[in-house]
Amino acid sequence: MHSTYKSTIYIAGLFFFISFCSSCTSSDTEQEYQRPNILFCIADDASFPHMSAYGTTWVNTPAFDRVAREGILFMNAYTPNAKCAPSRATILTGRNSWQLEEAGNHWAHFPAKFKTFMEALGEHGYFTGHTVKGWAPGNSGEINGENRLLTGKAYNERTLEPPTKHISKVDYAANFEDFLNEKPEGEPFCFWYGSVEPHRAYEYGSSLRYGKSTDEIEQVPAFWPDNDAVRTDMLDYALELEYFDQHIEKMLQLLEEKGELENTIIIITSDNGMPFPRVKGQAYEMSNHLPLAIMWKNGIKNASRKVNDFISFIDLAPTFLELAGIPFEESGMEAVEGRSLTDILFSDKEGFINAERDHVLIGKERHDVGRPNDVGYPIRGIVKGNFLYVRNYENSRWPAGNPETGYLNTDGGATKTSILDMRRSGENEEYWKLNFGKRMDEELYDISKDSDCMHNLTLKPEYAHIANSLREQMENELKQQGDPRMFGKGYVFDQYEYANPADLNFYERFMKNEETKAGWVNKSDFETDDFD
Repeated sequence: MHSTYKSTIYIAGLFFFISFCSSCTSSDTEQEYQRPNILFCIADDASFPHMSAYGTTWVNTPAFDRVAREGILFMNAYTPNAKCAPSRATILTGRNSWQLEEAGNHWAHFPAKFKTFMEALGEHGYFTGHTVKGWAPGNSGEINGENRLLTGKAYNERTLEPPTKHISKVDYAANFEDFLNEKPEGEPFCFWYGSVEPHRAYEYGSSLRYGKSTDEIEQVPAFWPDNDAVRTDMLDYALELEYFDQHIEKMLQLLEEKGELENTIIIITSDNGMPFPRVKGQAYEMSNHLPLAIMWKNGIKNASRKVNDFISFIDLAPTFLELAGIPFEESGMEAVEGRSLTDILFSDKEGFINAERDHVLIGKERHDVGRPNDVGYPIRGIVKGNFLYVRNYENSRWPAGNPETGYLNTDGGATKTSILDMRRSGENEEYWKLNFGKRMDEELYDISKDSDCMHNLTLKPEYAHIANSLREQMENELKQQGDPRMFGKGYVFDQYEYANPADLNFYERFMKNEETKAGWVNKSDFETDDFD
């Protein structure tokens, strides 16, 4: 049973920014504080800078642009792990994926010890719910025989006829309306809008049918071939991203109609980069660098700001707890690694605000199956200033999965097919090497000049001091965070059970011809050549 109440909290300086407080308790800084609602909107697989507020002209996202215009546009927001389930786990817990045991993997069992911020909000007077994709894919576990509601109760009953055959039939905005209608009067809410767009599969060429043109693409990333198939694939991705945004427009209208918009924090982001080769599931700039905009009319007074501070997804959970007035020691959550964003939300500055927010850590362990013994491809990295440093710990393995099992850590689609066809025909093997080939143990990129991460600077002696400095800082922080891989125990991530029984020991069963395909790649993705 949820309870309705107002709490009195004391956040230094916060009262200067809250115009709707009903009364002051004294002449000092103590003030009654009306807790904000939270609308968290997360796309499924969208990279920075693919929102029109960032200047990308082949994507039109008016809802995101409005939130950025009436709030804050973040220029350097990163997920610690560029895959759906572990990325979402970092949002929900405020901990990096290497601090989450099983939940650091994809298709994992979510450990009982890690409470989510939405569970904590629900226990402290918030009405919580979600539509479609909350934390997924994986096994959320049980409490007292009941499935855990990591992102609140599901609202999925309302449906519609989607514009393409692969877009979800769930009417996200209508289900949000049902949630609002069910919410008790006067109770704050937290709603998780989990779109499954622009996740694959796409209806190839649907974007062209709806009026887009391949000429709209200003530039194809350098690690893909620039041809009509790739450009069309990018536009089909854009069409689904725009569909995600259209439902946010409807949600904003609903909040305005119900008088809830002013005191609702609206967050729009994505869980990881676009579902294309060398992006989703990897650890390059387009993999982990994500769009983020936050609007809160009653709280963010100096709006229309662009902020350059480095933000990690682990910063979101402590932000929500603080603004909800829940002391961390009363939340029941494990210690968080992230830092609340209130220093930025309530600042009157733009650009760089907090000098301590000058870097983020990224990494990965096991994502999708497709290697012998279901092992992963462990990476750790650091993004600081203009540079991305990456350490590949098991670079004898195939980074996107083994060729004979279809590179299972890259979803099937037109771009992937084009790259593989070019290699098989002998037309061009370089794109295959960039997207699917094995890697050096260390990589360093100047992302201010080389956002496509094409030029590995560890090959140039003059950059050795930068790589050494970043490696040292990264490893020191990972040790402080208790990362098992820093203590010779990285093997634990490969030993955690894969939560989808149908795919356990996939590689071994595939090689015995017990499996013929995996549903998220195309039949043509499976290689027959001997790559060893």
